[in-house]
Amino acid sequence: MKTPKWFLKRGFLAYLLCPLSLFYLIGSKFVYGLRKSREYVSERPVICFGNILSGGVGKTPIVRTVAKVFDSPVVMRGYKKTKETGDVGDEAKMLSEDGILVHVGNRKSNLILLNKQKTKSPIIMDDGFQNSSIHKDISVLVFDEAIGFGNGFLLPAGPLREKKSAIRRADAIILIKRKNVARNFALPTDIPVFIAHNREICPYDKKTSVIAFAGIGYPKKFFDNIPCKIIEQISFSDHYQYTDDDIKNLIKKADKKNAKLLTTEKDWVRLPEWAKKQVKFSALDIEIEKKFYDWIKRKVNEHTCKKS
Repeated sequence: MKTPKWFLKRGFLAYLLCPLSLFYLIGSKFVYGLRKSREYVSERPVICFGNILSGGVGKTPIVRTVAKVFDSPVVMRGYKKTKETGDVGDEAKMLSEDGILVHVGNRKSNLILLNKQKTKSPIIMDDGFQNSSIHKDISVLVFDEAIGFGNGFLLPAGPLREKKSAIRRADAIILIKRKNVARNFALPTDIPVFIAHNREICPYDKKTSVIAFAGIGYPKKFFDNIPCKIIEQISFSDHYQYTDDDIKNLIKKADKKNAKLLTTEKDWVRLPEWAKKQVKFSALDIEIEKKFYDWIKRKVNEHTCKKS
């Protein structure tokens, strides 16, 4: 589904759904406690990159960058598996095509499997901050400055998976900087915050007319940051599974307007194979300040020594 409009701005519908958020909170706390009683502790250090918002803040590019630094495998759920993504999900497909070893499915089972290997490099967990059945040695939350806490309400009235106080469980925060900052967005001052910058790399020159389309959590982030001449923006639901007809209609629209088609890398891996030859994606380059790498390497060494 598309990210609901009320997730970013409080309105009548958001307030109407607030009573349901109370049930969500009670249920999530019960599940968290139940899972915690059966927590699995990995012999290899586990670094979790998560969020307290429902999707779309930009975790996966950060996971890719850090996994390369440590030559680490990644465990993830593998959301929206299809034949176009090799039945592993778009994010997993994107990482694996970049040479990263990705294990999709039950995280605990995959951690047990990875702990049987001789290598002692850390294991990266993409998402799972709310999954208390697995002990995380290092937890890093990712926030997008333009989204902040959304409207500040819990699901389904807002995008929050848990209360803002959950940030206290994190060891550090990566903040993706934006030109526009969400209102009422303030992070704790006693948790390390590291700054990151995203840069979209358009495969066309600036004079080329482009029709941009995306099926991600917050497509506006993509549209606002493409350094191209965008003449039309088309949004689909998050993790949208494109059909042949969808792409054919987009191609017809582009031909009529003498334009090129452009999408995100995550969307591109979900396209039918024939369509990948006619649609290009904008590569996302992310830069995290150097002191983050100094910090995380030090933390990994500390945990490796403890488990030796």
